[in-house]
Amino acid sequence: MFGAEPGKKTQHIGFFLVPEFSMIAFASAVEPLRLVNRVSEDTLYTGSTYSLDGQPVTASNGIPVIVDGAIAEAEKLDIVFVCSGIHAHKYCDKGLLTRLRRMASHGTDIGALCTGTHILAKAGLLEESRCTIHWENFTAFTEEFPDIDVTSELFEIDRNRYTCAGGTAAVDLMLNLIALQAGSNVAATVADEMIHHRIRDGHEAQRMELRSRLGVAHPKLLAVIQLMEENLEETLNCADLAASVGLSTRQLERLFRKYLKSAPTRYYVELRLKRARFLLRQTSLPILSVALAAGFVSASHFSKCYREHFKRTPSEERRAAA
Repeated sequence: MFGAEPGKKTQHIGFFLVPEFSMIAFASAVEPLRLVNRVSEDTLYTGSTYSLDGQPVTASNGIPVIVDGAIAEAEKLDIVFVCSGIHAHKYCDKGLLTRLRRMASHGTDIGALCTGTHILAKAGLLEESRCTIHWENFTAFTEEFPDIDVTSELFEIDRNRYTCAGGTAAVDLMLNLIALQAGSNVAATVADEMIHHRIRDGHEAQRMELRSRLGVAHPKLLAVIQLMEENLEETLNCADLAASVGLSTRQLERLFRKYLKSAPTRYYVELRLKRARFLLRQTSLPILSVALAAGFVSASHFSKCYREHFKRTPSEERRAAA
């Protein structure tokens, strides 16, 4: 991959594709490396793709990708990225984990795209490094790996560990790596070729601002919703939420009805149920633990609310995901 013959300064990048990997994260990582060779008129990077057995791997969008070989055959890689997508928490091949640990011990830098962070954590390769993961998987990851330093940032470069949130965050991770090796001017030229108007910093947030995400501009309403999102496990009552922005409970209820067509209590419950749904689909936590993590005091109350909202019980949700 990436074109011409390698030179003395060429870095060889490997991509291990996990079944149902994120195509957008993979393409976003590969294209900057291809383009930097083009704009620099030099082979700064070469690349190879791998699967567990050397057979094609199907992405989460259903497109199969032919790989260069099996991961056991990978040699002399400067960096290997584990590219994953949906159901990464279920992927646990012991041979792969052993191979990744061996590569790390022999000097290969280790990275992850999207939910590949989950696999690196299982391999014990993030115990002394900061990392990040897609916002949708953040809560499940912290529940399973409470001792790992995981952030909600766009990407993390911590010594020889590289992780990103997935999606187009992989573009910015690679552009920052290119800037470190080839200079910021070269990275800016690559970004321009991609019509990527600004190279984002790793500290930028993954999610859109609430104002854009909800289509609401009322500052007090946005402040209350942010408080709700930050307090899903230890919930706040409606009176405290209203008081925090200088409103009465009745005034807060009017704001929610006007802008969101919902009562604040109902909106809050739906946020907590969405968190629970992520945990049911992405972890093997007991249902009571999921209920507590979503701010419900009992499994029976949680099951009742869940069934009313999603038209299936938590147990049925977990079986459907499996």
